[in-house]
Amino acid sequence: MINEPSVDVMIRKLGTEEEPISRYALCTIAAKRARQIIEMEKNLGVHDSTGKDKELLSACKDIADGKVIVAKD
Repeated sequence: MINEPSVDVMIRKLGTEEEPISRYALCTIAAKRARQIIEMEKNLGVHDSTGKDKELLSACKDIADGKVIVAKD
């Protein structure tokens, strides 16, 4: 379970006051970002994962830091 960053913080970062995103949307966005991180590491040839965050935690931190935005279709 990821306690930090909190779910509420990530929801506020991705949504707006008028249109907050759902927890389901947050999960799909975080999963997509984690897959992007995995693909980037694979392309760079990174194999050593000792001492680094898991990809999903890195994705959540990116969301909380405002590095991920949601584009509506």
